[in-house]
Amino acid sequence: VQLVESGGGLVQPGGSLRLSCAASRFAFSFSSYAMSWYRQAPGKERELVARISSAGGSPNYADSVKGRFTISRDNAKNTVYLQMNSLKPEDTAVYYCKCSLLRYESWGQGTQVTVSS
Repeated sequence: VQLVESGGGLVQPGGSLRLSCAASRFAFSFSSYAMSWYRQAPGKERELVARISSAGGSPNYADSVKGRFTISRDNAKNTVYLQMNSLKPEDTAVYYCKCSLLRYESWGQGTQVTVSS
């Protein structure tokens, strides 16, 4: 599966961004894959931000983003989104999209999000 993230950029604290992750070249239908967003800040380990099941239900979030970020998917467009509101400087990181199905997983190349005044 090929994953391409977009939507990153520079935003002021308190602002919003919406990340997109477009999928292609999958062996099964896009709706078969669970989708996740991770992020990695400089000098830190990559961490899970949000995950949504193949069916689109019961999304999971890191405690640090609960109530501010929303993950969603549009299976007709083969795309998963991450709506980020009330952004904080500590949200600054490279954000990666990941798909998974059983033992298979694939990662995107990442998109930079910088929260700064």
